[in-house]
Amino acid sequence: HTIADTQLTFELGEGTTQVTAQLRFERSDAAPDGATDLRLDGQELELVSVAVDGRALASNEYRLDDESLTLFDLPAHFELSVVTRIHPEVNTALDGLYKSGGMYCTQCEAEGFRKITYYLDRPDILAPFTTTIVASRNYPVLLSNGNQIDAHELADGRRSVTWRDPFPKPSYLFALVAGDLAVLRDEFVTTSGRKVELRIYSEPHNIAQCRYAMGALQRAMRWDEQVYGREYDLDIFMIVAVEDFNMGAMENKGLNIFNTSCVLASADTATDAAYQRVEGVVAHEYFHNWSGNRVTCRDWFQLSLKEGFTVFRDAQFSADMHSRTVKRIEDVNFLRTFQFPEDAGPLAHPIRPDSYIEISNFYTTTVYEKGAEVVRMIHTLLGPARFRRGTDLYFDRHDGAAVTTEEFIAAMEAANAVDLGQFRRWYSQAGTPVVAVRTEFAGDTLTVHFEQRCPATPQQPHKDAFHIPIALGLLDAGGAELLGAAGRRNGSAVTLTSDATIENPGDDGTLIVHLRQPSAQVTIAGLHSEGALSLLRGFSAPVNLQWHRSSETLAFIAQHDTDGVCRWDAMQTLFAAEIDRLRTGAVEPSGEFLTLLGELATAAHAAADDGEAKAMFAVMLTVPSEAYLGELMEQIDVDGLHRARVRLREVIGLTLFDSWLALYRGNSSTETYQPDGRGIARRALRNLALSYICATGDSHVDVAKRVVLNQYEGADNLTERLAALREIINAVWLERSVAAAALDGFAQRWQHEKLVMDQWFALQAACPAPDALQRVMALDNHPDFDARNPNRVRSLYGVFAQQNVVRFHASDGSGYRFLTERVSRLDRANPQLAARLLAPLTRWRRYDAARRLAMRDALRRIEADAALSKDVFEVVSKSLQTDG
Repeated sequence: HTIADTQLTFELGEGTTQVTAQLRFERSDAAPDGATDLRLDGQELELVSVAVDGRALASNEYRLDDESLTLFDLPAHFELSVVTRIHPEVNTALDGLYKSGGMYCTQCEAEGFRKITYYLDRPDILAPFTTTIVASRNYPVLLSNGNQIDAHELADGRRSVTWRDPFPKPSYLFALVAGDLAVLRDEFVTTSGRKVELRIYSEPHNIAQCRYAMGALQRAMRWDEQVYGREYDLDIFMIVAVEDFNMGAMENKGLNIFNTSCVLASADTATDAAYQRVEGVVAHEYFHNWSGNRVTCRDWFQLSLKEGFTVFRDAQFSADMHSRTVKRIEDVNFLRTFQFPEDAGPLAHPIRPDSYIEISNFYTTTVYEKGAEVVRMIHTLLGPARFRRGTDLYFDRHDGAAVTTEEFIAAMEAANAVDLGQFRRWYSQAGTPVVAVRTEFAGDTLTVHFEQRCPATPQQPHKDAFHIPIALGLLDAGGAELLGAAGRRNGSAVTLTSDATIENPGDDGTLIVHLRQPSAQVTIAGLHSEGALSLLRGFSAPVNLQWHRSSETLAFIAQHDTDGVCRWDAMQTLFAAEIDRLRTGAVEPSGEFLTLLGELATAAHAAADDGEAKAMFAVMLTVPSEAYLGELMEQIDVDGLHRARVRLREVIGLTLFDSWLALYRGNSSTETYQPDGRGIARRALRNLALSYICATGDSHVDVAKRVVLNQYEGADNLTERLAALREIINAVWLERSVAAAALDGFAQRWQHEKLVMDQWFALQAACPAPDALQRVMALDNHPDFDARNPNRVRSLYGVFAQQNVVRFHASDGSGYRFLTERVSRLDRANPQLAARLLAPLTRWRRYDAARRLAMRDALRRIEADAALSKDVFEVVSKSLQTDG
């Protein structure tokens, strides 16, 4: 069956809400003969009545269970009326219709709509929706999808508002909001001249912080018209900010519901990173209007069809708004720190999963971030113009339809006469491919050998060769490009031969090598010297490179490569090598490495004040995180890594103290805070310098104390205030009374700003002091800690487990026991949130024997709970699946 039209009426009441669904059904042409029964999804619903074509059904004409309502002997066309009662006030899972503070709101993706009424709750069932909301005057704002078509007062004093969404949509895109909300209004004029009303709703005390999000929305709308030719289609676009929300945001048609952390922004309440997140998430959800709503998923196995594509689109947008290179580096760093471990663990899955127990567990970094990388590779292979032709055809072909990843690839092929048959393996094969690189230089010829393989993953022991685009460049001793069009412009006369296809799509110094076979080689002849090879420029494919390079070559790349990602990656490799030396017995970092850092710090001090150069130096001079460094090891040495990283930062701070002080002072500003590229870059460098100044231990206590306290007390923005507070509470050389006073003062000043207090909890959860767990347990009982609020839970439990590596992984297993107890407690109320907290425990195989045993025992204790949710059970059972 399909649903031709959906009409919903919600009567919101304190304690109980009644929902009336009037659904017009048509039997599908594909239905087998005699298929007269209909099974509707439904959970946690109280059935009041059910009628077909106006006739109430007797109890023997339907079957009811905990998961469904099945109707018998139905005609080919009929109208179903179902009345249900639900209880949003006690819905702690924040799935379906729930009450957050004084506001009713919904979250229906992926399968929350079945907690509202009985329905075909699948993404391939599309219908126009008409929604009427009836509520008391305590809820003056009543919103749903589409355009408002009616509003009037009822005789009993309640108010009724009706919304009509003319574009057929699946139930997961349904939204409803009711509350006493303030609104920020603006408008947008589309390319075709239509005026679209823009509204952002929030609780009155938050509305002043919504202006930046409004500007971001307008920029995103214009960008999508210019870059993708996509114009908005309704008369109104609305955003509602909600304090209790499991996700970052949700793209419901015309009525996006957001976590407040992705909407609210002011200098005092949002860091630079938060401003950028607001802009990126607002854009992401708006872009879904086409890549997710107008063209949606046939089933949830296709989730990356909309999410991977839209993450790629929002990354393009953010790159265009700010530093393209730094944005790319941030994305690569996130991918390698979080998605690569997922690919290498027991929960590894393709971006198009083969199976699931609970779909909410597949809102993963693999589906989102790796999915975006796969789309990015298509963009790399085709180039911007041909990629745009492919997306135009995709939207034209499938507007108003529920489709698969195959249709997306097919549109790219048809629009550009290319064969992406082998490339499809990225959608079906899990794991991070490894590309081993070996070079030989003899005479005037450099030969580069490539060999690809992909480690076994659960249910996929063997992998076929991927189609991998390797972006390759070559620099001479002066840093000039030798290859491609740029090489010819530089007077280079080298010749290339290869058994792989090579293209120069950017008309620059970067070649794209199409690695399709298990092995390939590229031969470059006519060289005067070996030069410096630059590989995987722009991180052209989500792969691990196995490639030994000397420290001299890495230093040259870090200083001279024309590709910023390769420059940053060379520094990551050098940092990792120095930490490994210190971990395995070296007393000091190498002099050559410290010299390189000094040269980069000097260059950063002299860098152009344009938002690009300084931002680039800030990321290059940052020591990699313990989480990332651990992933480079076969067995993670928790304590050794921590000691080595602390020692490296201390020596860097001491050796280059004057450089950091100069860099700090040179990037101070008397200008009013602006979240623009220039201001963000200056603050990034200033806070980096501050961190090295404060890492010097007892050697410069007076200077460090004066600098950090002055910044904390004088900061006019949260970015600098939090950076200083972090150093204050982490500094072992500072009196504990000073840190305690700073924390208390911060809490007293900002206790009414929930997002700022989330940061206060997070700073303490991440502090690697020996008493970290005791501090976290004390905060767990703090009056401002609310286990019902996902943001607050993530800021304490999540940060401790994921960012405080050395204390969470304490050798006595106390961190594991703490997380186990909290996850078990949370699972009763919010299974999605509980399941997502478990990620650090799923990597137990990567640790030493004692930690492996403790982590495995923690997972087994959770698994033994008879009342375990499907969400948590799936994560735990898969984590232990190969446990011998």
